[in-house]
Amino acid sequence: MTGMEVLLSKNVLLAIVLAPLLGSIIAGLFGRLVGRAGAHTATILGVAVSCALSCWVLYQLVVQGASPFNENLYTFFEVGNYTGHVGFMIDKLTAMMMVVVTFVSLLVHLYTIGYMAEDPGYQRFFSYISLFTFSMLMLVMSNNFLQLFFGWEAVGLVSYLLIGFWFKRPTAIFANMKAFLVNRVGDFGFLLGIGCVLLMFGTLDYATVFANATLLAGKAVPVWSGAVSLFGQTWQVLDQPVIWSMATLTCICLFIGAMGKSAQVPLHVWLPDSMEGPTPISALIHAATMVTAGIFMVARMSPLFELSQTALDFVLFIGATTALFTGLIGIVQNDIKRVVAYSTLSQLGYMTVALGVSAYSAAVFHLMTHAFFKALLFLAAGSVIIGMHHEQDMRKMGGLRKYMPITWITSLIGTLALVGTPFFSGFYSKDVIIEAAHHHHEVAHELGEKMSEMGVMAAQGYQGPSEWIATYGYWAVLLGVFVTSFYSFRLLYLTFHGKERFRDAHDDHGHDAAHADAHADAHDDHGHHHGAHEPHESPWVVTVPLVLLAIPSILIGMFTAGPMLFGTAWNDAHHLVTPFFQGAIDFLRLDPTLATSPRDTVMALLPEWHGAVNFALHSVKTPALWLAFGGFALATFLYLFKPELPGKIRNSTVGAFLTNILDKKYWADHLWINGFAGGGVKLGKVSRAIDSHVIDGAAVNGTAKLVDLGAQLLRKTQSGYLYHYAFAMIVGLILLLGAVIKFWQ
Repeated sequence: MTGMEVLLSKNVLLAIVLAPLLGSIIAGLFGRLVGRAGAHTATILGVAVSCALSCWVLYQLVVQGASPFNENLYTFFEVGNYTGHVGFMIDKLTAMMMVVVTFVSLLVHLYTIGYMAEDPGYQRFFSYISLFTFSMLMLVMSNNFLQLFFGWEAVGLVSYLLIGFWFKRPTAIFANMKAFLVNRVGDFGFLLGIGCVLLMFGTLDYATVFANATLLAGKAVPVWSGAVSLFGQTWQVLDQPVIWSMATLTCICLFIGAMGKSAQVPLHVWLPDSMEGPTPISALIHAATMVTAGIFMVARMSPLFELSQTALDFVLFIGATTALFTGLIGIVQNDIKRVVAYSTLSQLGYMTVALGVSAYSAAVFHLMTHAFFKALLFLAAGSVIIGMHHEQDMRKMGGLRKYMPITWITSLIGTLALVGTPFFSGFYSKDVIIEAAHHHHEVAHELGEKMSEMGVMAAQGYQGPSEWIATYGYWAVLLGVFVTSFYSFRLLYLTFHGKERFRDAHDDHGHDAAHADAHADAHDDHGHHHGAHEPHESPWVVTVPLVLLAIPSILIGMFTAGPMLFGTAWNDAHHLVTPFFQGAIDFLRLDPTLATSPRDTVMALLPEWHGAVNFALHSVKTPALWLAFGGFALATFLYLFKPELPGKIRNSTVGAFLTNILDKKYWADHLWINGFAGGGVKLGKVSRAIDSHVIDGAAVNGTAKLVDLGAQLLRKTQSGYLYHYAFAMIVGLILLLGAVIKFWQ
């Protein structure tokens, strides 16, 4: 290929997208015809083809130096000057996402053969997860906002179907409806953001929008004049009209969409409840792929977000809040899947923090590493559930290490990656985010001091990062390291170490007991008879995906951190290579009179990067490692050496108070269900009362009754006797003369 330009094949890209769709159609529409084996064979082959071709595309871009692909394949509509297309934009960012999505999806498909072996909805499940793969690929490969929105809604639809897969369970139906409605809130903001893009640029094509992104700089939209007009009177409430930056408005609206899809506070409440679905979809959709769509979208929109420091501060604040406070909830959870779910929320917060400090490459890098070790932890949790005959309460486990050695060792690997153990993949991605947040904090502090020295007038025109938000963001991700380490090792110890508590708990079942109920007729060994169950290792179709996910959970961070983050060889900081995300993530340099020139926060850390090995060795000097060790030490003491102590702490006055706050999840569910949803219901009842009693009762029916009453009174004056009418005329004449005499003067 030397001397020849390498081009990506349109047919290959189409095959990547359509192969999973074909498998989904076969399993879904012809499931009874092809049977179980035919359904999983068709879908696995489709996803395997997609994964292999995605790896080939990534190889062409990274190794062979192929040019990025951006081409429209089909015109959906033309209305005046507006057109809608189906097209692909394939660069290294897209190709990396394609490989992550298809690889994790392939392993989840294999895992599902064992996990859903006796479920009556076997073919339907395979159809759904293959359809999800198609939808996610359409999202990440899109070259325009319209197709992005199609993929955005499609993955939400499949998520809804899979959360409520066991549709006979009221909790599953509640959970999928909750996910659907909360995401509608985010998607409303997302649509407004897309509308702003169309308004300002007249197109939804990525390339055109990004090339002309500076058109947003300096543009503003008047929101309120500052006056209130009522009954012809005007009152001036504010001295100045309220004017919003168009860049800020557009980016915040787009990010609200990401808050819903990537489960950021306060739109995070749907994700823990989504664990009502089967474990394979928890790994595929709610850990590795769909929930990272918001992170990918913001990284893709970096040319727009760099125009608004206000929007970036908002992103940073939301991410920091999510990273710390949702992680704290995981400390008190006893359902093994829900602990991992709250861990996912916290890690998504880390990615969002990276976006907020302009460390887009670090966010996407953590997205990649997190996909592997979090999918591993979810699938390992599923393996435990299988081995425990569909028990999910960690308080009824313990001592499983000797019964499930493969599940234990892979869970340990996933845990070490999650807490940021040096040399594991999670260490490189998480520590770079913490370092980026620290750098952003220092820059904001320095700029803040300069502004204070320059005086109030200079500070009024300040457009740099918010100092207090930068400080809050850094401390949130730093303290989150301790929290992550604590709940991760708590899960490991309660499940695999200590006393074998499952021998004392044989009457209750976890949430996945309904999984057993779904095929109770097929076998009786799913927790429906009394007596202790003997745990067992899962079949090879479950353990092989665990092993295959454990490998990148250890290695992928070390070998890709240098090239993907800093543009260096993996362990040689002096050997520079082409930055991995060059051309995919942009840092615009604007006219200084319009805005502060943004900085690539990750590349600002390059002087501190001396290769993957040295970076890991240097971690002993960083607070993050010692906070992680502190979380490990505390969990070890409480749950391995003094297992009776957590109960005493929980029952103490302070412990009970704090536990209640975390158990109630800061009353976020109460706010949504009884506040917004309940408030909406109450508002509807008030509206109905006003309609029935005021509008219909008083205005419409009341007017008719008033006329009827007047008619009845008037009817009584019409007696038909002449002397009655003469008497009335005389009385009226007397009253008239009296009034004239009195008021004549």
